[in-house]
Amino acid sequence: MTTTTDELVSYEDALATYDPVMGLEVHVELGTKTKMFCGCSTELGAAPNSQTCPTCLGMPGSLPVVNATGVESAIKIGLALHCEIAEWCRFARKNYFYPDMPKNFQTSQYDEPIAFNGYLDVQLEDGEVFRVEIERAHMEEDTGKSLHVGGATGRIHGASHSLLDYNRAGIPLIEIVTKPIEGAGERAPEVAKAYVAELRELIKALGVSEARMEQGQMRCDVNLSLRPHGREKFGTRSETKNVNSLRSVERAARFEIQRHAAVLNSGGTIIQETRHFHEDTGSTTSGRVKEEAEDYRYFPEPDLVPVAPSREWVEELRAGLPEQPLARRNRLREEWGVSAHDMQSILNAGAIDPIVATIEAGADAASARKWWMGELARSANESGKALEDLPITAAQVARVAQLVASGDLNDKLARQVIEGVLAGEGTPDEVVDKRGLKVVSDEGALTAAVDEAIAGNPGVADKIRGGKVAAVGALVGAVMKATRGQADAARVKELILEKLGVSEG
Repeated sequence: MTTTTDELVSYEDALATYDPVMGLEVHVELGTKTKMFCGCSTELGAAPNSQTCPTCLGMPGSLPVVNATGVESAIKIGLALHCEIAEWCRFARKNYFYPDMPKNFQTSQYDEPIAFNGYLDVQLEDGEVFRVEIERAHMEEDTGKSLHVGGATGRIHGASHSLLDYNRAGIPLIEIVTKPIEGAGERAPEVAKAYVAELRELIKALGVSEARMEQGQMRCDVNLSLRPHGREKFGTRSETKNVNSLRSVERAARFEIQRHAAVLNSGGTIIQETRHFHEDTGSTTSGRVKEEAEDYRYFPEPDLVPVAPSREWVEELRAGLPEQPLARRNRLREEWGVSAHDMQSILNAGAIDPIVATIEAGADAASARKWWMGELARSANESGKALEDLPITAAQVARVAQLVASGDLNDKLARQVIEGVLAGEGTPDEVVDKRGLKVVSDEGALTAAVDEAIAGNPGVADKIRGGKVAAVGALVGAVMKATRGQADAARVKELILEKLGVSEG
């Protein structure tokens, strides 16, 4: 009997026979200054193995100490996910050998997590809200990083040798595990993407991590199985590991649905295994056979005391939680007067916080949205950066909006000002001065330019006098060219019609 296949069935055919069941495990790297169980720095970019000590390297005789900020962050995450917070919990040793695990075990939590039994409501593209149940959120530490050298893919297969960097070993992680996600049907991949997106917004709002998936600060394991319609028992699952973008979460779930269906339709059986997702092809390949919990030989960590957060502390943290991202988006959508589709686009662009900050800096909502979702989004796409990483501040965008509102700039000139700020030429006002970009508002200069345009285009002027007012655009264009785009086009049009004795109405 075959157990694997390289063939896929169509997505529609897969859903016609099977119901997908998902489980999503998201690892969030906390933004603490030091590691989870020692005082080593977590700062990115240090030389390999320069941020290590006997404790995070697992040297004999070294003893761990729990990072209090890590515990606080875990409680905040649990509360924001509507979880129960344990009155008493402890760490465990998860034993397995892997080169990037210097201790040969991971300090984690097993049957006694700090947070459990919660949920997160997520909004899909069409506005439907889907509730994802949370099984647990627990504290643990990250592993080191393996670098496979000499191959074409950066993976161990084909590499000539491997290098190990333990700077990341011991960095605090929170693992958030969903209960089985059932009932999503054909929208299962979309639900997976929306859940991870909403969770990322929540983590960022809490301030416990920047949750940058492209930097590995947040990554998702996509567990998926299929069961024939009408059957209650779950199928065998696969676990696609360390998926690091929202789009890839959706693609991985979709691919696995099609792959599982092909295997099952051919009479084969699904192997419980980990799998690797490939960005270039949108496909997954086999990793290793997946262990069961008992294979890890969990036992209580003997070197750490239990964690018992007081109820007073928990309630104090609950009182300080920020507004839920979904509730915040709904409030802002109403305040800004935008559609659900437009708000989804703003969310997808990562523009909500920049727009809010720009409004707080003095711009009106429409102008803030216009610049962040227009010129700045285009620049971000071209440079491959996130909006928040562009070298321009919300206050500077607000200043550009103010210059347009006051008539000192038109939209064309404003785009040049933004271009100058992004190029490092200074503040908006400095760019305006250096490039000489202010709108020409001197009536004498405008009148002279209008007279010149009329004199240079007598045929167009006659058409306008004859009632073809739409032809005025040609004369406006001539004036704008003469003034290097720095005239107020609306005022130019008024002056031309006045000169020709024509009423626009």
